[in-house]
Amino acid sequence: MKLKLTLLSDTTFGRGDGVAGLVDAEVEHDEYGMPYLRGRTLKGLLAGEAANILFALKQFAAADKIERWEKAVQYLFGSPGSTLETIAALHVGDACLPDDLRQAVAADIDAQKYTAGDVLESLTTIRRQTAMDESGVPEKGTLRAMRVVLRDTTFEANLHFIQPPDDDALALLAACTKALRRVGTGSNRGRGRVQATLVDDNQDVTATHWNHFQEEVRR
Repeated sequence: MKLKLTLLSDTTFGRGDGVAGLVDAEVEHDEYGMPYLRGRTLKGLLAGEAANILFALKQFAAADKIERWEKAVQYLFGSPGSTLETIAALHVGDACLPDDLRQAVAADIDAQKYTAGDVLESLTTIRRQTAMDESGVPEKGTLRAMRVVLRDTTFEANLHFIQPPDDDALALLAACTKALRRVGTGSNRGRGRVQATLVDDNQDVTATHWNHFQEEVRR
């Protein structure tokens, strides 16, 4: 199973540093210049959506239903201080460009047709922003440059389960997937909007598992 992310707006997968004289915030990218989002970060975003969903359910659902979905959250994401018995069953890989594209780009770079820098520049651009004072005048010393991955770019992350997931776990994962709307740096400025889907055997299965979640919650 895979989690597919399609960027609906320019997005920065921040790596926590910049490039002197070029950008203050650089995107995470590999040795071939291809951007990616770390799996650990992506899993954290999904876990955050799971916590929000569980909180919402607690406002109106019966105790037995809450316990049921708490088990699904535990299965997928584990819990703080997890033991071998309670460790998360879900492993989320890095969200990368599609495999066939990555292989083609890597082969061309190895053949010296172009460089990793060329690849990075073709998939990204640099956006600049500055803080404004109350009168609408730019504040001195606040100009920042941020590299962004261009909208409409698609990424895929492999999902692995150490134990086969049941219907509830897949239903909750679909709910978290649909709830995931923002990733990366600068989301409060309109960046990082994404559409996330679950893919199994090259088929979009988000709706199937999401419908199960809705049916069970409404009972």
